[in-house]
This record gives sequence, structure tokens and C-alpha cells, in this order.
Amino acid sequence: MLEIDMDFKKGVFFVRLKGSLDNNSVSKLNDEVISLIKSAEIRNIVINVDGLTNIDMKGINSLLYIYELTNQNKGKSLLCGISNELVKNRIKNSRIFNYMYEASDELSAINIINL
Repeated sequence: MLEIDMDFKKGVFFVRLKGSLDNNSVSKLNDEVISLIKSAEIRNIVINVDGLTNIDMKGINSLLYIYELTNQNKGKSLLCGISNELVKNRIKNSRIFNYMYEASDELSAINIINL
């Protein structure tokens, strides 16, 4: 199961994920987050994965798609709060950081966006 908390502050869209981002839950991310990025043409997004307990390739591909959308809107995508070891290993092995920025927390992410 995946829980999604969304917040928009100072031109930055914050998405906090909790639970499992996998084949069974990726449609929820697509329905709630990706559709909003498309309709509102959101440029900058911070995805906090501190609450994730699992992620698979479908989940990683959805994060990459979010990157593509924000890149098209001339914005930045960041991941922060990577604390779970399983999630950390899968994200690092996916080479997602060739595209997205990494920050330790949301405050650091805002500083990167404002560079």
C-alpha cells in the first residue's frame, strides 16, 4: 500500500511517499501525482522517500517519468530522505541519480532548486 502526501510551497511541489512503491501501487502515484504535474505544468518537485519501505523497477520508472516531465517544464526533480536500506540500494543501483538530484532532506532540496 502507498500513501501520498502532497504540498505546494513557494513554487515547489513536495511529494511524501510512505509504504511500498511497486507494481501494485504505481498506478496511485500516476493518478495522483503525475496527472497533477501534467495539468499544472509543475516545474520543481521534491520527492521525499523517507517513508518508503520498498521500491521496484516500476516505481523507479515512475520516478524517472516525473523527472522527464519536470525537465520538459524546465524544472528540477529531487529525491530526499533515502533512509531505508532496501530502498537506498535499489535507487542507487538504478542510476536514477544520473538524472535526478539527491538531497538529505527537504530544506536542502529547496536550496538546490534555488541555485
